[in-house]
Amino acid sequence: MELVVHKINGEVTGKKVQLPEEIFGIEPNDHAIYLDAKQYMANQRQGTHKAKERSDVSGSTRKLKRQKGTGTARSGDINSPVFVGGGRVFGPRPRNYNFKLNKKVKQLARKSALSYKFKDEQIIVLEDFNFSEPKTKNFVSLLNSFKVNGKKNLIVTASVETNLVLSARNIQGTKVMTADSLNTYEILNAGKLFLVEGSLKKFEEILA
Repeated sequence: MELVVHKINGEVTGKKVQLPEEIFGIEPNDHAIYLDAKQYMANQRQGTHKAKERSDVSGSTRKLKRQKGTGTARSGDINSPVFVGGGRVFGPRPRNYNFKLNKKVKQLARKSALSYKFKDEQIIVLEDFNFSEPKTKNFVSLLNSFKVNGKKNLIVTASVETNLVLSARNIQGTKVMTADSLNTYEILNAGKLFLVEGSLKKFEEILA
């Protein structure tokens, strides 16, 4: 499993890298991908939704009319859900949507997502680089070199490259992440996956 290494201007360096088959060449497990992506999206939810129920509504608790003899249904106070302005029945309450997922399942999901990207020829390997200063123009030039500007892209680095992150943060649809913070959702959400050469060793340490 070989891929050529590119320069940031799109040219081929002449080098090739060997991708570990146990990470980029496995039989993808769709259910593991589903669980990991579901957990990621669940973790993004604040869970602060709240509707006012009967006890939360501000209003008099006086009984509106006598219990019997009116010819209509009995009624209690004005806060009842059957009246306009009353409380909501079984409304949403604050809750935590997080759930546990085994470490091996998460690893399998990430390897499955990377294997899908390799099969679909959506992985591009870049030689190690960093910008001398944070400049969006330099990053746009990189994207234009591979004709992916305006599309969803994910750049994976071995460690935090501050100038690179700052250069990319104003470009819609493009993200820069380190190999150890990468997750299944971000891998599949990206169109092109750019792997900086040094990040491949991190993948072997984390997922092999």
